[in-house]
Amino acid sequence: MAVQATLHCLTGCAIGEVLGMVIGTAFGWGNVPTLILAIVLAFFFGYALTLRGVLKAGLSLGAALKVALAADTLSIAVMELVDNGVIVLWPGAMDAGLADPLFWWVLAIALAVAFVLTTPVNKWMIGRGKGHAVVHQFH
Repeated sequence: MAVQATLHCLTGCAIGEVLGMVIGTAFGWGNVPTLILAIVLAFFFGYALTLRGVLKAGLSLGAALKVALAADTLSIAVMELVDNGVIVLWPGAMDAGLADPLFWWVLAIALAVAFVLTTPVNKWMIGRGKGHAVVHQFH
């Protein structure tokens, strides 16, 4: 269950980060605004994936938002901290454009490292009836 929860988180984070990088690059933004947008979109898409499922289960929007925030906030925060930390610390990664293979390799490595380090966090939360344990009652 923890692996599935982390894959869910990884999917939302990856969609948000890539979209944020594409938008930031298209508008010629610098590294910091692009990184901020990517993080905001990672949270947005992570929550949206959970919302989609719990809304289908019949929850009201307000209740669904509470479930998504409770289930995903820590997982997304850890994933974002780790993967963006790898990207920021990797020499040349912040200056690599979308057409540069370095960008894609470092992003893939960063997300893989984040997956490995976020899975135990999700396992810990699920073991305490938190995180995605809350979501699974609506599936």
